[in-house]
Amino acid sequence: MFSFDMDAAEPDAALDLSPFIIVYKDGSIERLVGNEIVPPSLDPKSSVLSKDAVYSKEAKLSSRLYLPPGVDPDKKLPLLIYFHGGGFCVESAFSPAYHNYLNILVAEAKVIAVSVDYRRVPEHPIPVPYDDSWTALKWVASHVNGDGPEKWLNNHADFGKVYLAGDSAGGNIAHHMALRYGQERLFGVNVVGVVLIHPYFWGELPIGNEVNELERVLRGIAATWHLACPTTSGCDDPLINPTKDPKLACLGCSKVLVAVAEKDLLRDRGLLYCETLKKSGWGGVVETMEAEGEGHVFHLFNPTCGNAVAMLKKTAAFISGHN
Repeated sequence: MFSFDMDAAEPDAALDLSPFIIVYKDGSIERLVGNEIVPPSLDPKSSVLSKDAVYSKEAKLSSRLYLPPGVDPDKKLPLLIYFHGGGFCVESAFSPAYHNYLNILVAEAKVIAVSVDYRRVPEHPIPVPYDDSWTALKWVASHVNGDGPEKWLNNHADFGKVYLAGDSAGGNIAHHMALRYGQERLFGVNVVGVVLIHPYFWGELPIGNEVNELERVLRGIAATWHLACPTTSGCDDPLINPTKDPKLACLGCSKVLVAVAEKDLLRDRGLLYCETLKKSGWGGVVETMEAEGEGHVFHLFNPTCGNAVAMLKKTAAFISGHN
């Protein structure tokens, strides 16, 4: 997954972060993955129905909404707000892998979901992805009185049971949205829990298994962050290293689930986040789960494997309150 070799970059490249993105000296950008999109649909396997809804007319941004089958019109459903990964620079809420994952997660957890599409770096550097995501949350919150622009949210969402989730860079975003919510709140919205799947956190000094990794890979992960946030103070910036954030205890939820994978280079950062959060003075409950023998976001590439199914069931139980 992380196979950066910036020393072997093309001569016309200003920054080669293959296998994700290449920024050329003339300013052009080539995204190597995550360019395919699929339309919303009635999924034949899960019977989950999806549709797209604009959440920011100014920025021309949409989210994809998901509704599970067999919805009782008199019963509200927990609301999941999901942020896709891709190093802040690739993929979208409309990518086949994310569309497929949200279909199976919504069916398993029996929730209504909003999958947020945010503007990507480097054209829109951080904090734009964070600001777009917060705009999406405010748009969701505009439905709390049942008179928002989207009927599915008006009719079916329980705003007392809201969950934030994301993988990789989306896990980073979900963390920061929970942090911002903890400080600013949103009227009528109760964020109960946060799910961080293989979250993209980093730091200046290697920890754990990072010390055994190739230098070019470590440089590539740091360079991805500097591409995303050109104004950053470095890899101990609280935006990428939340263990350095004095506001960590302000996380606005009562429970957090962090999923890590044994062979994921980001594994140790996810576990350090959990330990730091527990000691921060934050009053919630932290849960972790580890997939043995798996790499970064393996569940998106192989959603039917045993470890992916186990993670899906754990995530669904956490969200639906049955764990």
